[in-house]
Amino acid sequence: MSTSPIYLDHAATTPMSGPALAAMTHELAQTGNPSSLHGAGRRAHRVTEEAREQLAAAAGAHPSEVIFTSGGTESDNLALKGLYWNRNAADPARKRILCSVIEHHAVLDTVEWLQAHEGADVTWLNVDTDGVIDLNALECEIAKNPHDIALITIMWANNEVGSVQPVAKVVALADPHGIPVHSDAVQAFTSVPTRFADSGLATMAVSGHKIGGPVGIGALFVRRDVVLTPVQHGGGHERALRSGTLNAAATAGFAAAATQAAANLEAEAERLATLRDTLIDGVSRLVPEAVFSGTADPGHAGTRLPGNAHFTFPGCEGDSLLFVLDMLGIHSSTGSACTAGVPRPSHVLLAMGRDEATARGAQRFTLGHTTSASDVEKLVAALPEAYARAKKAGMAAQVSSIQTAGTGFTR
Repeated sequence: MSTSPIYLDHAATTPMSGPALAAMTHELAQTGNPSSLHGAGRRAHRVTEEAREQLAAAAGAHPSEVIFTSGGTESDNLALKGLYWNRNAADPARKRILCSVIEHHAVLDTVEWLQAHEGADVTWLNVDTDGVIDLNALECEIAKNPHDIALITIMWANNEVGSVQPVAKVVALADPHGIPVHSDAVQAFTSVPTRFADSGLATMAVSGHKIGGPVGIGALFVRRDVVLTPVQHGGGHERALRSGTLNAAATAGFAAAATQAAANLEAEAERLATLRDTLIDGVSRLVPEAVFSGTADPGHAGTRLPGNAHFTFPGCEGDSLLFVLDMLGIHSSTGSACTAGVPRPSHVLLAMGRDEATARGAQRFTLGHTTSASDVEKLVAALPEAYARAKKAGMAAQVSSIQTAGTGFTR
């Protein structure tokens, strides 16, 4: 085993790319508020506007459609709250939000907040066993009463199991009724084609640190004919949709990462999909008990994120397997939420029909621009031992729990 850790959690965050690091480092040595009128301010303003143009080009959008934010969570909040408030203010009957059950919590929690505090009616859209939205159910929900729908939100690709959603078909169902569609494209942007101008989406959220850019910068693409009610107020920055002084260094780093990733999208997607398939084949061969999750991607047709491989491992907790792998120098993820130190099964896997015990055994391996064939080989070689140790830890915990229960004491 190499002494250097093997990082296979690129869906959580990915190392900065060389161009991004260089661009950001250069700008960090400069000064100037992009809103100031003196020379330093004008220079900083040029940096942010050039970054806006580069990011728009990478996403197939117009520069005026780029609203810089602090990341994907803020972008989702601005899109969902802004769309809902504007649509509901124009017509109070528009109270219904259609939302898939497998969204990231940046979307789920925002929708639930609108339900609890703003009187929104939420219709949760189910998915199939591969984690793909049920289009027939969506069509039926729209047909019930398209006039009371404020918005539809559907992620472009799932962050846990990697399944790519039929965004174009969702938009095609919504468009005849003038219903705006938002998409959290944080995982999909520069991994699969996500041209905003061609998508028909009203809004689309992306994030810098998922694509080789810095943490703390993201963007919301807002179609030019779409009106949002701002979430925060102040200086009227970013089309008066997101007030706050722009971080010129972060925008430069984000744009540099997006430019490089977009230019190499096709080749990098093929490279990662090949590595992903090698990983899946190896795990299936050496750990036959492991159950693959999400859509298959035969011929690399783009039905799954190229760098995502997700499994459930029967008989062990995902956290136990994660910690064993970590001790072996391999960084992965369970993909599940953890509140107050209590592990909870993934809401995505439960929505796909897995039971809680199965869902607790989840492990997500996500590849990125630093991943090599050697990394995949070492993971596959280490998994049988790691799985056996994790299962043993799980059985020991169960025995301990039974013994403790028998004594009447709690731990």
